[in-house]
Amino acid sequence: MRATFGAIDQPDREVRRAASERQLTLTKPRGSLGRLEDLAVWIAACQGQCPPKPFTRPRVVIFAGDHGIANTGVSAYPPEVTAQMIHNFLAGGAAINILADVAGASVRVVDMSVRGETPASVSRFKVREASGRIDQEDAMSMEETLTAIAAGRAIADEEIDSGADVLIAGDMGIGNTTPATVLIAAVTSTEPVAVVGRGTGIDDNTWMRKATAVRDALRRAKPVVRNPVELLATASGPDLAAMAGFLAQCALRRTPVILDGVVVTAAALIAENLAAGASEWWVAGHRSTEPAHTVALQYLRLDPIVDLGMRLGEGSGATIALPVLSAAVATLANMATFSEAGVSDQ
Repeated sequence: MRATFGAIDQPDREVRRAASERQLTLTKPRGSLGRLEDLAVWIAACQGQCPPKPFTRPRVVIFAGDHGIANTGVSAYPPEVTAQMIHNFLAGGAAINILADVAGASVRVVDMSVRGETPASVSRFKVREASGRIDQEDAMSMEETLTAIAAGRAIADEEIDSGADVLIAGDMGIGNTTPATVLIAAVTSTEPVAVVGRGTGIDDNTWMRKATAVRDALRRAKPVVRNPVELLATASGPDLAAMAGFLAQCALRRTPVILDGVVVTAAALIAENLAAGASEWWVAGHRSTEPAHTVALQYLRLDPIVDLGMRLGEGSGATIALPVLSAAVATLANMATFSEAGVSDQ
């Protein structure tokens, strides 16, 4: 149970340079593929080879957890939906299942702190049943926090050792945008009113309850904001702590990650504090409608690939971006050069 990470290597700079140079030789005007060119160069650097190879095992890992704050009426849905959605994921009926199938990715679900029993196939790393009510008490103990971070690291290792070459972290948990917003507000020094969003589609009264909960939890979080592990213990939950460990470990293992929405990006803020430089291995899949998400993306200096007005979570926005990233790789790897095609580059 450790929360210290070794030095994070950066994506290969020499390969990045070679990939940028190769872009100039392909049969297209310079820069004409826009962001696709930058994405392809980034993946080549992450893989350490140019031209880059296509993804063979994209993988979505959904971290599920219930939150004590959900009992205060901060969501449009009751807390029991989390456990119900676990079964929906396993049955293949959720949005992420459909989107992952289209993108050629597989889906794994991990129960970190869902209230009630879940199948043994998803509960191996479970830390507890629901986190504490963060406006009044800590989300979890220090031991539980370290256990959750270690679980996230172990899950990353399992996926990478099984051949995953690009990973997506997803989330499921009624009320989880509340702790995510608290983490983002704390790390970025942003006032609650500027970051509290509508989550699952809440009305004005529910929004006011959520804003109050974020304000009160933020007061508790601010004294520990410089200690990422204490901040997780105070204001997150096992699901968010595991995500932070997962994202940091992916960077340590030199494996690219497509970030999803506000919950995953909140965990990414903490992961970057746990393992400085980890963000070089991530790309933002999309921009959520949650205002806290834009604040977090700006803080991490990440530019989302798509912006479709999504706010579902589950890894859905990142999965929508996966085919775009695959297309970027294919153009750099498979397009003919001017000399190969006999086309003048003048």
